[in-house]
Amino acid sequence: MVRTPLTPEERERGEQLGRLLREARGARSMAEVAAEAGVSAETLRKIETGRAPTPAFFTVAALARVLGLSMDDLTARCAPVGA
Repeated sequence: MVRTPLTPEERERGEQLGRLLREARGARSMAEVAAEAGVSAETLRKIETGRAPTPAFFTVAALARVLGLSMDDLTARCAPVGA
């Protein structure tokens, strides 16, 4: 199966999500947060750096729970400009 290339807007949303998660993680280690969320540190690294701009919903939900973030807030803050 060939994956459709991401649009610039999708890439930007992924980068914004990564920034929000990185900020919320603060001084906590990537490994600590990832383990608590049940994802690999590499997965979290890819999301935070924008290399995984469209992570699975349940991955984002688990990270948001561990970091004390609201899914509604994440959605609003990652919405495309003008949406």
